[in-house]
Amino acid sequence: MGQPLDALLAWIAENPAFASFLVFGFACFEAVVGIGLFISGAFLLSITTFLYVQGLMTIPQMLPLAFVGAFIGDQSGYWLGRKLGPAFHSSAIAVKHRERIERAQKMIHRFGWGAILIGRLITPIRSVVPLLTGVGGLAPLRYVLFDLLAVAIWTLGLWGLTVGTGSIFSG
Repeated sequence: MGQPLDALLAWIAENPAFASFLVFGFACFEAVVGIGLFISGAFLLSITTFLYVQGLMTIPQMLPLAFVGAFIGDQSGYWLGRKLGPAFHSSAIAVKHRERIERAQKMIHRFGWGAILIGRLITPIRSVVPLLTGVGGLAPLRYVLFDLLAVAIWTLGLWGLTVGTGSIFSG
């Protein structure tokens, strides 16, 4: 990550008013199909840790933004999957990322609704699992309920990692 992350953190230090948009945005976009394949969860963790250590935002300010952003990102993938249906598998993006998609599909078949939680916690497949869950036809209410639980657990993990990593950097 290096230079782009350093530049982003320097920009945040100079423009703290935009920090809440970044927390929300990175939480959302790391879960959006296509975009999430290129945005590492390490960016969000670095941003939240930086904001926490620098005293620019508190944990109670950041976590709801991350929760809502992650939930919206997941929901966008699920509803896109519902709209595309099985035709998704012949799309250019599905062909290009076939290995990642196959791994996510195996996990969904093996763990059922638990795959929503596992997919939320595993960065390389985070943006693919909601889409495949929608393509697979999981009922919307069931998906929303399981996703709310998964995002809540993920948010607690973000809290622990932010505070834990923050204690290393704050001395």
